[in-house]
Amino acid sequence: MSQRTLPLLIINLGGEMIYILDQRLRAQDENDDKTQRGRWTDDDRKRVMNDIVGTMFSKAFLGELLPPQDLYSHRALRTVLTRIAHASIMRLNPASMDKLYDLMAMAFKYQIVLCPRPQDLLLITFNHMDTIKELVKDNPSLVNQINEAQRQLIEVYTPLSDGEFQLLRHTLLVLFQDMQIRVSIFLKEKIQNPNGHFVLQTSGPVPCGFEVPGLIRWFNAKGREVRRTRFLSGGSYTSATHQASFDLSGDRVTLLGTNMYNTPSPKDMDPSTTSNSTNKPKQADTTPNPLATEELNLLAKLMGGMEVQKLSNVDPGFKVNLLTLDQEDEGIGISEETEHQSSRVINIQATQDQLASTELERIAGEFDEGGSPTEEPGNKGDDLLGMMDEL
Repeated sequence: MSQRTLPLLIINLGGEMIYILDQRLRAQDENDDKTQRGRWTDDDRKRVMNDIVGTMFSKAFLGELLPPQDLYSHRALRTVLTRIAHASIMRLNPASMDKLYDLMAMAFKYQIVLCPRPQDLLLITFNHMDTIKELVKDNPSLVNQINEAQRQLIEVYTPLSDGEFQLLRHTLLVLFQDMQIRVSIFLKEKIQNPNGHFVLQTSGPVPCGFEVPGLIRWFNAKGREVRRTRFLSGGSYTSATHQASFDLSGDRVTLLGTNMYNTPSPKDMDPSTTSNSTNKPKQADTTPNPLATEELNLLAKLMGGMEVQKLSNVDPGFKVNLLTLDQEDEGIGISEETEHQSSRVINIQATQDQLASTELERIAGEFDEGGSPTEEPGNKGDDLLGMMDEL
């Protein structure tokens, strides 16, 4: 088992979490009535993104993350990622976070399975970091934090040998081997079977430095080639285009690790699709992917209303030890209402059958004297289900 797996795992899972939250908050801002008080705005979205990114790439957190150490369990990973999410004004209960974790894990597992060579795990990580930098580009301090984290990753991982990268990839595959959760966006694109297994592509360019399969060469004892034999490889492979960049910026060649909720299709992330762009930074396509909506709606069904609670005499700062995992009980970090909370806290409550609960509330409201249920003014994101569905 590789001792260098944890940093790549946390950063990639955190990147997928940021993709989902950003896409949901953008959809809420586009669909809400701007004239109503307490609704999500673009400033709220930026605040959430800045808080989460600032925590995930903080110097203290990376200092605990980068030293060689054993891999965490899924339960410990959920706890760490929950606390990263709670660095913002967002609050998720265990059911919501479990569903969100499943989406993150399956997306990253798909990227691990499809990367053509073990070294591409670093390119996948850099794609996540490049996209996150684009999301917080208005905050130079956060961009510098991400750049510094990327420099540390380059320093730690580029000297690793092919065998060490293979061990790292194997460690990740062992971690995710029992996770076979069906994801609707993958099922619709026919890149995942109904049993949860991914479909591997047999086409596309080979990695840089490799030859197209289909040729067997025979050598004698002196190392001279004496015979060649051709065979059908069973796929449509092409030669590599060019070497990917492992620097702070540049063409990563692969699209694995980019935001699949803003790209045309997850199929574009398989090895058969390469980036034809130059070394200029990629401009993110902000058009929501309709195929991603289906899977995110599953998360929405587990989430209830969002409330903003205005607390007095509280410390507006956020301070939490993200790596203290000795309190991993089911409710950890979910419903804590302490003096360390932000002045505006959004609580996301989840139920097992949100649709049924909503219908029962509607029926009960018809029996009220006023004829309709009361509504509190000023609540930000009164209906998270609406936020999730109104795309």
